[in-house]
Amino acid sequence: MIKIAGIQFHSKKDVGENLSKSKSFMDIAVDEGAKIIAFPELFLTEWFPAEMREEYFKLAESYKGESVKFYRDYSKKNKVILIVPFFEKYGRSFYNSTAVIEKGRIIGIYRKVHIPQIPLWEEKYYFRSGDSLPVFNTSICKIGIQICWDNFFFEGYRCLALNGAELVVTPTASAMNTQNRWRIVISTQALLNNIFIFRVNRVGKERYQEFYGNSFLAGPDGLIVGKPAGELEGVYITELNLNIIKRAKKYFPFLKDRKPKLYSRITEDLNE
Repeated sequence: MIKIAGIQFHSKKDVGENLSKSKSFMDIAVDEGAKIIAFPELFLTEWFPAEMREEYFKLAESYKGESVKFYRDYSKKNKVILIVPFFEKYGRSFYNSTAVIEKGRIIGIYRKVHIPQIPLWEEKYYFRSGDSLPVFNTSICKIGIQICWDNFFFEGYRCLALNGAELVVTPTASAMNTQNRWRIVISTQALLNNIFIFRVNRVGKERYQEFYGNSFLAGPDGLIVGKPAGELEGVYITELNLNIIKRAKKYFPFLKDRKPKLYSRITEDLNE
């Protein structure tokens, strides 16, 4: 059994304050024996995509910047894997990104592929779409990332599973009364792809919306592992049993029984 921690985070305006608070939560997770620690979507800042303002582009950082370095140093010192979402500036482009860090090293970066443009989630104004679905090899397991809106596109999860992902971490920024929807979608994806999915959500009332937390881990059987987190800020600890994946693939061989030649329509553009 592997302990993993999701940090339900109430983000403040000051990045330095968020960094300091995140360390306190990571310390608790480490003391509890967590080997993987994950944060919610864009937790280092308030939820700026609630509105379109050019000044917010100044919040973006390079993956070589001080914030990511902070987590690299922590990972190296405490021997943990960190899943760190951040607003990334890469050249002249901006992304909604997540870094996977182990032993002080960035194993890789996932850039959110599916970008919404709906009221209070004005993300197309800020973010370019990522163009890959990498699986990251860590010392514990193979990890994929899907960020918030990505979860409603089943193709991403199927590709990650086919490429060997055992755990997919999904940092989210979900408000309103949508928890049941998220449980259905993520539990279904976990079941159909024989994987674990760890949803880590923001908490707290901000200017335009209130995030509700309720982070959870869905197993390859489609069931929630233990109990979901509540709505408060703090550290959510749960356990990962990778042996369940082998059992799921044996009794529910969905990946093995696919018929890819029949699915070409999935990869076609709707305008074609």
